[in-house]
Amino acid sequence: MTDPSTYADAGVSIDSADKAVALMKGWVEKARRPEVIGGLGGFAGLFDASALLAYRRPLLATSTDGVGTKVAIAQAMDRHDTIGFDLVGMVVDDLVVCGAEPLFMTDYIATGRVVPERVAAIVKGIAEACVEAGCALVGGETAEHPGLMEPDEYDVAGAATGVVEADRLLGPGRVAAGDVVVAMASSGLHSNGYSLVRHVLARAGWGLDRHVDELGGPIGETLLTPTRIYTRACLQLAAETRTHAMAHVTGGGLAANLQRVLPAELEAVLDRGTWTPAPVFDVVRRAGDVRLEDAEQTLNQGVGMVAVVDAADADRALEVLAAADVPAWVAGEVRAAADAPAGAAEVAGGAVHLVGSHPA
Repeated sequence: MTDPSTYADAGVSIDSADKAVALMKGWVEKARRPEVIGGLGGFAGLFDASALLAYRRPLLATSTDGVGTKVAIAQAMDRHDTIGFDLVGMVVDDLVVCGAEPLFMTDYIATGRVVPERVAAIVKGIAEACVEAGCALVGGETAEHPGLMEPDEYDVAGAATGVVEADRLLGPGRVAAGDVVVAMASSGLHSNGYSLVRHVLARAGWGLDRHVDELGGPIGETLLTPTRIYTRACLQLAAETRTHAMAHVTGGGLAANLQRVLPAELEAVLDRGTWTPAPVFDVVRRAGDVRLEDAEQTLNQGVGMVAVVDAADADRALEVLAAADVPAWVAGEVRAAADAPAGAAEVAGGAVHLVGSHPA
């Protein structure tokens, strides 16, 4: 008689899952807000929404995202405590562009095999990033998928909910000709374009341990630089200046994302000469012979967030961001689209033109 089959025989370890929960509890506890009710272990996270009664007309905002193929770099480097910052940044900074304060977040981790210490490291990063964003981590799910994913393979996703007063909602309807575009520096590649980066490294025959002088160390370490989280700085910016719109520079690059928050009758002209992208962008371009046009459509090129601000508040905007330790500068202006040069590329919103060259 054969032995009975068990869940463990199928590759799923309940004991490992329980240990992972025990290891992550302390980190999740750090990512609380006073409105959070209960702790880990329930079927749903609870958040006391009575604070919304103080709003005249609260609008709930929601966003969900992952980190794409950057997880492949984390897995290859066997370093998992930074990818959570990338996840949180991708989600909460999509909320803040409309002026919404992120309230709470949940995460989802799928893996071929639950390694408690690895799962806890991922959640540690998520929790620390939630603290930085002022957002509560109210729950999540870790799913073991043997046979569907390799044992050391995993993916992460998350969703967050925020709130904004209706008359404080940011967006294209507020943008006017004469506004300036304030650019905020990225910390590096953030979480976009890693399929291109991995393709470039493979073609060049570069390993992640390759030392690159311009980067001051192995390229893999630079590629794992966590995404900068702009949430608190942007909320402060919206509160203290006449900020009309913001754009989170993620997939598609700077121009495509800024276009999304411009009305069709306006265009933005940005001067590349106002900033120098971090060395990693030039390293990727040279290693893969990537054209500037392709890089700008794929990578953030040194700008992770932009704000469209009343020109009279430009100096104050830079002061607010400097106080929040976010490097920022005026990169361009908004003008009537009728003044645009022929051949302007347009999407659903206005047009964006990148002119000039980055300083050498």
